Amino acid sequence: MTTSELKAYLHDNRIEKVKFAIADIDGVLRGKIISTQKLQDVLNEGAGFCDVVFGWDSSDQLYGEAVEITGWHTGFPDRICHIDLSTFRTIPWLKNVPFFLADFYSSPNVQLAACPRSLLKKVVAEAEAMGYTARFAQEFEWFNFTETPQSLHNKGYVNPQPITPGMFGYSLLRPAMSHAYFDDLFTMLSQFGVPIEGLHTETGPGVYEAAIHHDTALAAADKAVLFKAGVKEIAYRHGIMASFMAKWNEALPGCSGHLHQSLWDKEETQSLFYDSIKPNYISNLMRHYIAGQLYCLPHLLPMYAPTVNSYKRLVEGTWAPVTITWAIENRTTALRVINSSPKAMRLETRVPGSDSNPYLAIAAALASGLYGIRHKLELTQPPTTGNAYLDKDYSTLPANLYDATMAMQHSTLARELFGDAFVEHFAATRHHEWKEYCKHVTDWEVKRYFEII
Repeated sequence: MTTSELKAYLHDNRIEKVKFAIADIDGVLRGKIISTQKLQDVLNEGAGFCDVVFGWDSSDQLYGEAVEITGWHTGFPDRICHIDLSTFRTIPWLKNVPFFLADFYSSPNVQLAACPRSLLKKVVAEAEAMGYTARFAQEFEWFNFTETPQSLHNKGYVNPQPITPGMFGYSLLRPAMSHAYFDDLFTMLSQFGVPIEGLHTETGPGVYEAAIHHDTALAAADKAVLFKAGVKEIAYRHGIMASFMAKWNEALPGCSGHLHQSLWDKEETQSLFYDSIKPNYISNLMRHYIAGQLYCLPHLLPMYAPTVNSYKRLVEGTWAPVTITWAIENRTTALRVINSSPKAMRLETRVPGSDSNPYLAIAAALASGLYGIRHKLELTQPPTTGNAYLDKDYSTLPANLYDATMAMQHSTLARELFGDAFVEHFAATRHHEWKEYCKHVTDWEVKRYFEII
């Protein structure tokens, strides 16, 4: 949409207000509703937006001096925020209010290093310069509860009530108990410009899974971020709380955010991952791409698994990977090749959970694959056959956020791919997350030590 087309749309439809948002370092949308006049005033030079959104965590607790980009030492100034007109859509559950995504800039022509969407745009530009069009799709699992923010707060976030009981993966029966919500998810998200390929129950009480239709990398990340926000808002309308926490209950499977990806030529007429005469139809380019992801994975894990809770999902026997392995059609490995047809040929990165920031997860996956291509890394590691949880010949993933963050912070590879400014800022935010966790006294500790020690 051009500026003139937007102005005509606003005038012809008598639009009085619009909504826009940016994604913070955790992938949480932070935004405003502004008048259409204000929108038109800031289209060219950008809007001012307080940069505190990159100076606090998901609970609005300040990082303090841990980060340099913003804080009390800078006075939390406004930064330039450019609204991306190509992201225009309307919100069907909010009287079709126009909506846009935006990017942060540190100066008129310099994107802010902490802005996840800007980071992904940089990686996409690198792929295009190499002659590739990257296509991605993220799929999500999430749990749904018959709670409101107030009711869950009143319960101390203990024992939330799932919308349905029992373990009913791929059930045609369970969605009927919440059919209005289930139908609204599919219909309204598609109307919101986030088309859904498939929606079904997963194994677990009240858990759903959705696959978003694939798109170019940046558009796919936009859709993934908007999917999570849209699901939560639609759920509220039905008296439901949707949670994308990686693992809310130790007795239940965690929630994934798998990334499906492929490289195409610039015209998007030919998959560069498929080769009919190669073993398993895997092209040489795809082999380099896979090798790059395997090599880079331990350096970038916090970009896939960004929270303390992420690592409660990454344990053996829970449909989540723990080893740095790949395979053909194997759901126990970190990387799964899907080679059912030339059109469907793709790589699935199974490490990310549903709590991942789509911009950072896709940036990590694409940058890793491109690294393998640039350096012509050979895929010498054979594909795993059978249970990868038992494959101890290869490295395992770091077991917690602290170890993963330390590895990334001290990685020259991470800095080569994303720059010092981003790595320092992101690592500082993950260290903050770990420190907050370590200060907290858990129910487990009270039950274990209160009386007997």
